[in-house]
Amino acid sequence: MSNKGKQDITVISVIFTLLGGIASAVYVSRFLEKKRKRREEALEEAKLHAFYKLETLRSSSTGVAPGNLNKPAGTLLTDVKIDEVYLWEVEHLGKKFKSEAPPSLVNHMHGVDYHSASLPENPPTFLRALSGMSGADLQTSLHEGDDTIKKESKTHYNKLIGVNECIIADIVRRPGYASTSKAFVRAGPRRNLHFNPKTVNAAIVTCGGLCPGLNNVIREITNSLIFMYGVKGKVYGIRGGYKGFYDPEYPPVILTPAIVENIHHGGGTVLSSSRGGFDLDKIVAFIEKMRIKQLYVIGGDGTHRGAFTIHEGCLEKGLNVAVAGIPKTIDNDVDHIDRSFGFQSSVEAAQDAIRCAKTEAACNLPNGVGIVKLMGRSAGFIAAYATLGSGDVDLCLLPEVPIVLEGEIGCLPHLYKRVKQKGYAVVVVAEGAGEDILGTSVETDASGNKKLPAIGEFMKKATEEYFKKQGETATVKYIDPSYMIRSVPANAADSLYCMQLAQNAVHGAMAGFTGFSVGLCKNKMVFLPIPQLVATSPRMMNNRG
Repeated sequence: MSNKGKQDITVISVIFTLLGGIASAVYVSRFLEKKRKRREEALEEAKLHAFYKLETLRSSSTGVAPGNLNKPAGTLLTDVKIDEVYLWEVEHLGKKFKSEAPPSLVNHMHGVDYHSASLPENPPTFLRALSGMSGADLQTSLHEGDDTIKKESKTHYNKLIGVNECIIADIVRRPGYASTSKAFVRAGPRRNLHFNPKTVNAAIVTCGGLCPGLNNVIREITNSLIFMYGVKGKVYGIRGGYKGFYDPEYPPVILTPAIVENIHHGGGTVLSSSRGGFDLDKIVAFIEKMRIKQLYVIGGDGTHRGAFTIHEGCLEKGLNVAVAGIPKTIDNDVDHIDRSFGFQSSVEAAQDAIRCAKTEAACNLPNGVGIVKLMGRSAGFIAAYATLGSGDVDLCLLPEVPIVLEGEIGCLPHLYKRVKQKGYAVVVVAEGAGEDILGTSVETDASGNKKLPAIGEFMKKATEEYFKKQGETATVKYIDPSYMIRSVPANAADSLYCMQLAQNAVHGAMAGFTGFSVGLCKNKMVFLPIPQLVATSPRMMNNRG
């Protein structure tokens, strides 16, 4: 064989050796990659198993033996304790209806084992930003089986709420206190679902007066249903309050992520609202006809009483429907919750009126007095918080404190004194103050609320007359911004709160809870049974702090 032939054989041998080495390396690399993935999957499965085992231990009656727990640092108080906890249970549809969700359809700590509904052609901005793709590209990736995109489209939970997980209501303790406390069901996603997202139709209704944040709640309920749970049915927006369920002049609208994307930037409610109009038979007929599985009712204590009546009506007719409430009251007078959404925004908006009243009083001679009337039918939370937050108010009148006009502790002598000290004075009065001197009206509005006396005009006239008795003239400017402070958009704090309320209402309804409301209690999100929530509402402010 020639030298050239030997060289060719050598080259071919080297090539085959290299190819064999590359193939072996690829095989080993794939083997190691598969081994790594199996190890990661086993680790994730072990984590989930450990979590559910821990949750079972926590929720069981025996639990973990106290002696096995690490004791916290600090002094053990033997005379401060809670021995018994009484849970305000929330009714569950599972007691009367079989779950509609397939057995395999459960929430997971690191995602869910079903895919969310396909995204619309032009999804909301935050989804486009997360995906880095246009709506069309994202749709294509989902349909072509892109595992990365599918994984990103799932809902990821850091915490699933276990059985009997609760929030202690009576958190302030001292020696001699009763060793019992009531507790609220902790809000949040549950492992097991009661409804199948593929068959869920939902409805959202806003009732009563306006409040900052209504649009935020509507938006977040809609997006939570569609993007967190992959609901494939329709989300109906009921227009004009309860009458929108049956009044042909107010047909419902279909809510989509595209429709609700920017509504939170405006005040009021895109669904409109009204008082009264409650007709149980017609409302339940709508729910049955449209195959509604979840109803979200946004309103105050009166609206919540109506929501619970709807819940009872659905059960009576054998309808497997979850009814969830979201407390809405500009006066902050729904009991048990830390605060209602929109309250902080209203207090913030009231500052503008107080500043204007101060300017008017300081610049108008002689003896300038600025009076601002704020909302607060039976509770003076807005007036009190706005006054304390301003620092410019000399007198604040509330429904919880009887008005004394004259005498040693009279408000008119106090005003006169303040004007003489600094040249002007500012007064804030809640709309519900003064019934002790002006009397209580027997007239009511469509919601059954009694009409209030004109306390603002009364104080303006009383101030002018008192100064006249002193031989002087008072220049009194009266400002009534009541509707202005409730029609502003929600501020950042209320927007976040609205998102929490809406998402947890959806979590509760998807899990099968019904006849409940959601709220912030002791700075934790909880589910509250509506009968207990409204039993002591509307609440009044403790005027002693």
